[in-house]
Amino acid sequence: MISAKELKNSHVVRRDLLASLVVFLVALPLCIGIAVASGVPAELGLVTGIVGGIVVGLLPGSRLQVSGPAAGLTVLVYEAVKQFGLGTLGPIVLAAGLLQVVLGAARFGRWFRAISVSVVQGMLAGIGLVIVLGQVYALADTEQPGSGLSNLAGLPRLAARIVSDGEAMTAFGLGAGTIAVLLLWPKLPAAVRLVPAPLAAVGLATAVAALAGLRPAVVDVNGLLHAIDPPGGAEFGRLADVAVIGTVLAFALIASAESLFSAAAVDRMHDGPRTDYDKELVAQGVGNTLCGALGALPMTAVIVRSAANVQAGATTSLSRVAHGVWLLLFAALLPAAIGVIPLAALAGILVHAGCKLVPAKEFGPLWREHRGEAVLLAVTALAIVVTNLFEGVVLGLLLAVIKSAWETSHVQLTTRELTGGRVVVALSGNATFLRLPRILEQLERLPQDQPMELDLTGLRHLDHACRVALENWARRHNDAEIDPVTIRR
Repeated sequence: MISAKELKNSHVVRRDLLASLVVFLVALPLCIGIAVASGVPAELGLVTGIVGGIVVGLLPGSRLQVSGPAAGLTVLVYEAVKQFGLGTLGPIVLAAGLLQVVLGAARFGRWFRAISVSVVQGMLAGIGLVIVLGQVYALADTEQPGSGLSNLAGLPRLAARIVSDGEAMTAFGLGAGTIAVLLLWPKLPAAVRLVPAPLAAVGLATAVAALAGLRPAVVDVNGLLHAIDPPGGAEFGRLADVAVIGTVLAFALIASAESLFSAAAVDRMHDGPRTDYDKELVAQGVGNTLCGALGALPMTAVIVRSAANVQAGATTSLSRVAHGVWLLLFAALLPAAIGVIPLAALAGILVHAGCKLVPAKEFGPLWREHRGEAVLLAVTALAIVVTNLFEGVVLGLLLAVIKSAWETSHVQLTTRELTGGRVVVALSGNATFLRLPRILEQLERLPQDQPMELDLTGLRHLDHACRVALENWARRHNDAEIDPVTIRR
C-alpha cells in the first residue's frame, strides 16, 4: 500500500512515475502478444494488465512486483479456450481467483514456497518449449498443427513453406528481425536502452512493414468495450464439468506458484519491505476474480515487468498502479495503434520470452551438482511438451515427492558379534517401504546358525510395512534348533 507520507514526498512520486512509464512500455507489447498467442482478442491482455496494475497494485502483499498476463499461462489459456470456448474462460479465471483468495486467507501462501524449485523450473521450461514450438508458426503467419509433438513434427514442412512462399518468408523476416533486435538491444549504449527492448523491437518491425509497403497479418482490433464480455449463467454452469474443474485447479496452482516464486525473486532485488505471501496470494486472487468477471485473461506476477520496475528505481506501489493507468489510457485513447502491429513481430516477442523460460545455462551445473534435480526438471518439461501443462506439472510434483521420500529414507544396517557367538544386527535412520527390498536382502544373507538380536532402537522412523516385514523375518530366519531372533525396540 502507498502511505500518505510517501505521496507527499515529491522525489518519491516523481521517481515512481518515471518507473511506471518504463514498466508500461515493457508491459504493452507483452500484454498484446500474450493475448494473441492465447487465442483471445488483444484487448483482453490489456484488460488483465490494467487490473493487475490498478487493482492488485493497491492491495497489500508485495510493493514492487507487477502483475498482468504472463507467458507462463499462455499454453493453458490456449488449451482452455480451444477446448471449452472463449465464453468459459471468464468463469474458469473467476473460480481460480476465488480459490486463490481462500488459500491466501487460510494462510496457504507460505506453503507454495515448499514446491520443488526444479518442478517450477521444469514447468516454466516446458511452457517455454511449447510457446516456442507454437509461435514459430506464427512467425510465418501459418497456423500451428496443434500439440507440442505435432508442432515439432511439422517443423520441416514449415521450413519448406517459408522458403517457397513469399508471404510466409516476409512475415518470418519480420519475426526474425524482432528477435534479433531483442538479442542485440542489451549490447547497445545505455542512452538507447532507455527504450525497453520489446517496445523497440515491435516498433521497428511495424515501421519496416509500413515503409516497405509490406502487408503482413496484423492484430485484429475491435475496441476495449467490445472485447469485454462478462460471462453469463450458462457459462458458469460449465464449472460443474470435471474437465473444467481440473483447469480451474491448474490455473490456481500455476498462477499462485509463479506469482510467489516471482515475489521471492523480487525480494532479492531490493532492500525494502519483504512480501507477505498470504496477502499477496489474496491480492492475486482478487485480481483474477475481477479478470474472470470481465472475461479477461488470468494474471500472475511477472518477473520481467517486476525486474524492470525495481531497476527503474521504484520504491512504492505507486509505480505499478500508475503503469495500469497508462495501459488504460492507451487502450481507451489509442486503440488503432494496436491494429498496425504485425502478428509476426508479436510472435517474435513470445519466441524470445519462451526461450528465456528454458534454463539452458543452469542445466549443466545442476546436472553436475544435483543430478536428481536435473532429471526432475527435464522430465517435467518433456512431460508438458508430450502431454499437457496440468498432467506434466502433476507428474513433476509426484516425482518430487517420491524423490524426497527416497532421499530421506536412508537406513544403515550394521552387525557385530558378541562373546558367546551372539550376533547383534542394528538398524539406524529411517526405515520405510522404499528401502525394504535392500534391508531384507542384507538380512537374508546373515547366518542362520547363530543366536541373533535385531536392534531397532537407532531408528528415527519405522513404517508399518517395514515393521511387519522385520517381524516376519525374525520369526523364520533362524534354524529350528537355534533360538528365534529377538527384537529390541
